Amino acid sequence: MNASSKLTALTRIGFATRGLLYVVIAFLVIRTGRAEDTSGALQYVGNGGGRVLLMVMAMGLLAYGIWRLADAALNIEQHDDDRKGAAQRIGAALSGIVHLLLAWQAVRLIQGVASGGDGTREGAETALALPGGAIVVMLGSLLLLGVGVLQLVKAFKASFLRHLEPRIARQSWARWTGRAGYGARGVVFMIISFFLFKAGYKEQASEAGGMAQALSWLTNPTDILIAAGLFGFGLFSLIEARFRILHSVPIDGLTPSISRK
Repeated sequence: MNASSKLTALTRIGFATRGLLYVVIAFLVIRTGRAEDTSGALQYVGNGGGRVLLMVMAMGLLAYGIWRLADAALNIEQHDDDRKGAAQRIGAALSGIVHLLLAWQAVRLIQGVASGGDGTREGAETALALPGGAIVVMLGSLLLLGVGVLQLVKAFKASFLRHLEPRIARQSWARWTGRAGYGARGVVFMIISFFLFKAGYKEQASEAGGMAQALSWLTNPTDILIAAGLFGFGLFSLIEARFRILHSVPIDGLTPSISRK
């Protein structure tokens, strides 16, 4: 197995890890009323699953992050050369960065260092400390709003099915778990963008919040419905782990060219 094949195999573990984290997020909301984001879910799984599971998840998240960044840089998923394709590649880059940070958090948990604080709020606080930070935060909120809208469009069109093996893409359970998942994520991202815009407008980082704050903000039964959708996204991520068509990152082709430089 060459380097590209190894990265692809680990990326599938990354999809499975993402799925597990979203299932945990949904479970905690539905069964206990506890709202967590992916970082909180990672810590919850680590506390129950131990170091070995965290090591596997860390490798999967690292590979997934690299694969997403490679897609942004090399267009391995063959996005169109238009504004929509550019937006998809920017989204891939952001997703890659988020999952690399999750991989780092998993490593820290293996070392016995617990995470604390809300990443979105901390990021807003850092940005607001810069000249023109309020404008940067509000622009970031508009970008996140766009991501949320794109998630809803993807849920409506079921365009996510084109990445699956054809025999699986034709199954209604794949279609509806994906639709529920992308729809719920779209709603959550739009709520987070609202929080972020308020933080920039009021120049108060305390107004910002991530997924945990968005889920806490929702009232019953809306929070249960969104959590059920996130559960669907977790299931769809597990489907992707097995049946997504993954285009390999050309690591073996890049290595000689890098060495010649």
